[in-house]
Amino acid sequence: MSFDALSFSPSDLAEPGPDQRWSTWPETSPTERGPLPHPDWIITESAALDTELGIVKTGKEAEVFLIERAVPGDPSRSCVLAAKRYRTSAHRDFTRSTQYVEGRRTRSMRDERALGKKSTYGRELAATNWAFAEFEALRRLYVEGAPVPYPVQIHNDEILMEFVGHGITAAPRLAQIRADAAETALLFEQVVEAMHVFAHAGFAHGDLSPYNILIHKGRVVVIDVPQIVDLAANPSGLDLLHRDCNNVTTWFARHGAHVDAESLFAELVAEVF
Repeated sequence: MSFDALSFSPSDLAEPGPDQRWSTWPETSPTERGPLPHPDWIITESAALDTELGIVKTGKEAEVFLIERAVPGDPSRSCVLAAKRYRTSAHRDFTRSTQYVEGRRTRSMRDERALGKKSTYGRELAATNWAFAEFEALRRLYVEGAPVPYPVQIHNDEILMEFVGHGITAAPRLAQIRADAAETALLFEQVVEAMHVFAHAGFAHGDLSPYNILIHKGRVVVIDVPQIVDLAANPSGLDLLHRDCNNVTTWFARHGAHVDAESLFAELVAEVF
């Protein structure tokens, strides 16, 4: 579907058509929106329409869709967003969650018990907790200056964020990049810088790899942070940080960079403590 086909005038569309809905921005509160100031490209008009353009990524816990948010009849008012939707309890797998969520607080003892028993309510709560954890992490990291997508809003179990790519084509993952030695060294410097920003904010990514680092216009963008780890509160925090270091340095070493996982780990620990 081309963007020309997604240009509407008020007379063309009285109600949302197939694969469309009214913008969910008006349904969100200020705490469910990205940090201020909002970028100019964000569409906040109540009359805007969200049009689903296709799926970007599938996973065990969530799927990422491509959405165009546009004001009908005004071609200058549109943007493309990534919509990350956490799966329903019947179709998701949070088997990895135990180690990551240690140290996280829940709203009440009732919620804590429901999560522990994995009741229907507990499974639904788990999805919401992961969605809010990712959204809040993106808000915090964006403010800290980390290279992450701008988090536009969260609505129920759906996070809308900046789409990293050109047009409607997603940026390639680090694992897909073919770079020479000089370019590889520069990319490694950027990844290390991003890990320092995370550590300075008190976090480890927890699942960092060449598959959740995008390369856009020569710059790295870190994605997929629902499992982000609080290094002070989580007993496994340093172990997960060390694993991030190993994952990153192993890939770069295979591609000719001179790296050392233990030195990087020591730098990041010093950043935290």
